Amino acid sequence: MTAPSQKGRILLASAIGTTIEFFDFYIFATASVLVFPALFFPQGNPSAATLQSLATFALAFLTRPVGAVLFGHFGDRVGRKATLVASLLTMGISTVLIGLLPTYQTAGILAPLLLALCRLGQGIGLGGEWGGAVLLATENAPAGRRGWYGMFPQLGAPAGFILSTGIFLLLSKVLPRQEFLSFGWRIPFVLSAILVFLGLWIRLRILETPEFARVLSRGEEVRLPVARVLVRHPKALLAGIFSLFSTFVLFYLMTVFTLGWGTTHLGYSRESFLLVQMVGVVCFALFIPVSAHYADRRSAREAMMIATVLIFFFGLLFAPMMAANHTGRLLAFFVAGFSVIGLTYGPAGTILAELFSAPVRYTGASLAFNLAGIVGASPAPYIATRLAQSHGLKAVGLYLSATAVVTFLALLFVRPAKEESGT
Repeated sequence: MTAPSQKGRILLASAIGTTIEFFDFYIFATASVLVFPALFFPQGNPSAATLQSLATFALAFLTRPVGAVLFGHFGDRVGRKATLVASLLTMGISTVLIGLLPTYQTAGILAPLLLALCRLGQGIGLGGEWGGAVLLATENAPAGRRGWYGMFPQLGAPAGFILSTGIFLLLSKVLPRQEFLSFGWRIPFVLSAILVFLGLWIRLRILETPEFARVLSRGEEVRLPVARVLVRHPKALLAGIFSLFSTFVLFYLMTVFTLGWGTTHLGYSRESFLLVQMVGVVCFALFIPVSAHYADRRSAREAMMIATVLIFFFGLLFAPMMAANHTGRLLAFFVAGFSVIGLTYGPAGTILAELFSAPVRYTGASLAFNLAGIVGASPAPYIATRLAQSHGLKAVGLYLSATAVVTFLALLFVRPAKEESGT
């Protein structure tokens, strides 16, 4: 049995790791809308520069499955703890380097290429981080508390968002726009090094999870975990991917697409829009424990199904709620949208962890999560921007509702995994 002090340290390690990872990820997302189009891409057509920047943002989702396979392999063969340290370093170094890159004006085409390379590194790091953090929490959970423990890594998402958005708001307040574009935007990327060192210090002080320790003691390690997942668990993998499909779409519509559209087409200032968005993220954090508690009382699948129905109806209200020159309605839009994200995000880690047995759980959960990112999150801001430009915001809402239908059908096929031996 894990000592109470060690459990507290484990939950902190799982939460702070994902907070750092998502902080790094979000500062890129924010900069991809507010900064990178002006500094890293050819000027002349602002819409084209924004789309190029969003395409670079999407690159990380292509390498996240690579990170899931790479870190998942070692997480299922060597251990959760050591692998989580490596994933955090990969993400952290890539993020700090972004803050030191030359711009298009000084380096030409080399600037967006280097930006893309660092973005790929971010994707690899995050691909290995999330699954390990979830397992660190859930594999230490007492009976009947897996949903509650699995909530802690999920809290890293709103925490990282609040930190990243907060620092961008602060910099935009204290620095004139020219100075912000000249050097101010670099500060969050460089300062992330401090958070990485803090995360490493905490993670180096934790023990291996009891479930994986049993895998090692029984000699049940799998020689090639990714092959085992693909050959023996394809249905579980597909169910996991599409169970999170609408979650990812909604999340990146509410964070990336709305920021770009609201500050360019709806007339909101960057500062006021980010402030309203942050209020929504607080609701995101508050509703994660609500759904986690429900998941322990009923089931993670049932909690996700209820949240998915709410996503469907929110899609139908997307256009009328996201209005120009109406801060009150915009606030209601973000409160509603982010509350639904909290409800669907809380049990997401638990439901993926339950889909796979312990010898391949790191690889399986990580791969499902990150492939869901490719299917859902990666194209979402780009698709939404094109739909809005061509058909208006109503089309964006219908796109979201359609993904909710797919997710609901996938959840019908979710079943907890049976334990198996390795080799």
